[in-house]
This record gives sequence, structure tokens and C-alpha cells, in this order.
Amino acid sequence: MTPTSPETVFRFCPRCGSRAFTAQADRSFRCSDCAFHLYVNAAAAVAALIVNEKGELLLTQRALDPQKGLLDLPGGFVDPGEGAEQALLREIKEELNLEVDHYRFLASYPNEYVFGGLSVYTADLAFECRVSSFEGISWGDDISGYLFIAPEVLDFSLICSESIRQIIRHWQRERGH
Repeated sequence: MTPTSPETVFRFCPRCGSRAFTAQADRSFRCSDCAFHLYVNAAAAVAALIVNEKGELLLTQRALDPQKGLLDLPGGFVDPGEGAEQALLREIKEELNLEVDHYRFLASYPNEYVFGGLSVYTADLAFECRVSSFEGISWGDDISGYLFIAPEVLDFSLICSESIRQIIRHWQRERGH
């Protein structure tokens, strides 16, 4: 157990405020005072692999913690009531002002990062994407820039998380790199 694990951070029942909110063996918490039951599950997130006409991979630079300044794939969390594909299209538009005209699911990898003092668990869903044009590309939302890097010279120590490194390596294997 780490200082940011839910078992350490969650101390009070979110429904009644009781301290009788305890971790269970099944990744959940139960309040013995009001019977509130909360499961700690992975949130869905999307990541896009987009290449330009030179075969270079489009990476973004994180503007915020966690991992501020490191490189990431474009993407983000799936909102409540939204499908992964909808989130993919929305995130690419918000972050880079690009329109995706084709995508295919590639793979998924688990992730854990600390946000606000709490370990957040995600299932990162990777999609290989094609855009019709890079004209009008600009950065916004929660990124501070973007760059294109040839996959064979990518420095993995600059990538923000293990799941994103795994996604890129998976993609490279599929492409024969």
C-alpha cells in the first residue's frame, strides 16, 4: 500500500461521513454505518497514434501534472455517457484541432498515476488514427505543445507513463520497427 492508494486516502464514507468506511478484499469499500458500498474500478481513457506523411509519430507535451512536461499520446478520459470512439474524436479535436477520418482499435494497457494525492487507475485504450490533413493543427486543452518524432529515435525516458510506452512499443512491433 502506498500513501496515494485508495486504502490509505479514503478515510470517511462519502455518503454519511462516518469513519466506519473500510477497505474490503474485493477492491471495494463498505460503510458499516449506512451500508454504502463503493468499488475502485479503472476509468477508461483513450490514446491516439497518429503519423504524418514522413511516418513520424505525433506526440503531445503534458501541460499539467501528473508528469508535466513529459511526452504523451494525444487523448484523455472517456466522459460519463460517452463511448471510447466518441472520446477519441473529441480529445483529438480539443487537444490538436484535428479531425480524425479513420481509426482502428490497437490494444489496451493498464495505468496508474497520482492525481490530487490519489492513485487513479485507468484502462488506456489505444487507437491507430488517420487524419485527412494536418493543416490547422494547434495545441490547446491540457497540452503545452506537440511534435513529430521518428519512431526509431524516440527516447522512451521522455514518455509520461509505462502504459503509453507499452502502447507505442506494441504499435512499433505491429509496424515491424
